[in-house]
Amino acid sequence: MEKFVLKATKRSVTGKQVKALRRAGQLPAVIYGRHVEPIAISLEAHSAGLVFSKLTSSTLVTVDVEGKEYATLVREKQRNYIKGNLTHVDLLALDLTEKIRTKVQLVFTGVASAVKDFSAVLVHRMEALEVECLPTELPERISVDISSIKEIGNSVRVKDIPLPANVVGLDDEDEIVIIATLAKEEKEPVAGEGAEVVAGAEAAAPGLSVERGKKEEEAPEKK
Repeated sequence: MEKFVLKATKRSVTGKQVKALRRAGQLPAVIYGRHVEPIAISLEAHSAGLVFSKLTSSTLVTVDVEGKEYATLVREKQRNYIKGNLTHVDLLALDLTEKIRTKVQLVFTGVASAVKDFSAVLVHRMEALEVECLPTELPERISVDISSIKEIGNSVRVKDIPLPANVVGLDDEDEIVIIATLAKEEKEPVAGEGAEVVAGAEAAAPGLSVERGKKEEEAPEKK
């Protein structure tokens, strides 16, 4: 497993003054945890962004704060909605001798022949598993082999996924992770029996119903 290390400095700048840090190429962040008082820090934005782009939610990253190292997990990343660049990061400090509970991303491997042979659609019902283990034994990803999905209705359940040594799964073992289903067919509307047809009359255009989701509210920047 690759080790990720970031250099950081403590910062006293908060509130609106943090914008000046960002303009100077710095990324504000905070480290917190059960045994750690919250520490406001500043990271070099470009190098930190490159590292964070490689991490999963269960990847350990070591943060060196002026010579003192903290083993952490990324808990929240805030971005500028227009530019897409990181604006703030929350890091959870861990005690490497204490077990933690967290979710680990699933990666689907293999080929499900049900897709080719029966035109099945694979429905993902879970994208991560919750596990418990020591931080040093935490997998970055868990592989799910879908080659056993050969027919419509075949699935992979939590109990079918092998976990690394010393990693305990916390989800219901009968929970379906991925399943092969029939693709939905779009049917043409059929006129009801006894419907009157008027010669030369043009069919009325159906009304359009557009359902729009709520625009996600922009989360305020942490100060």
